[in-house]
Amino acid sequence: MVEEIAQGKQPGPVDVRVDGPAQVNFRKITLPPGASTGRHCHYGQLVGVVESGTLTHYARVHPGGVHVYKPGDSVVEGSGYIHEGRNEGTADVVLWVTYVTPKGKPLAEPDLGKCASPR
Repeated sequence: MVEEIAQGKQPGPVDVRVDGPAQVNFRKITLPPGASTGRHCHYGQLVGVVESGTLTHYARVHPGGVHVYKPGDSVVEGSGYIHEGRNEGTADVVLWVTYVTPKGKPLAEPDLGKCASPR
C-alpha cells in the first residue's frame, strides 16, 4: 500500500547532496498562529511541502529577504545560511519535511555563530 502524504511544486531543479555518511529524517511540523522556527541554519539540506497555512520565510536568499509559501508549495533549504519561518496567519501551518544531514549533526543549528553565513 502507498499513501501520498504531501505533494508540492518546485519551479526549478532540486539538488540534494551531503558529503560523507548522512542521516535522513522525516517530520511533520505544525506552527500555530504567531509561532516561529527561530533563526537557525542547517548543516545539510531540507526539502518540505506546505500542507496547510501560509509560511512566511525570512532569508537573504530570497529577493527582498522574504518569501511566502502557500499550501502545495515546496520549500528547499540549503546548508549554512540563516533563516526563519514564521506563521503570520490565523491558521496552523503544517509542513512535511525531509532533512538530509551529515550523520551526527543536528537537524537545525540555533547557534548562529556556527552558521556559514551569519547574516
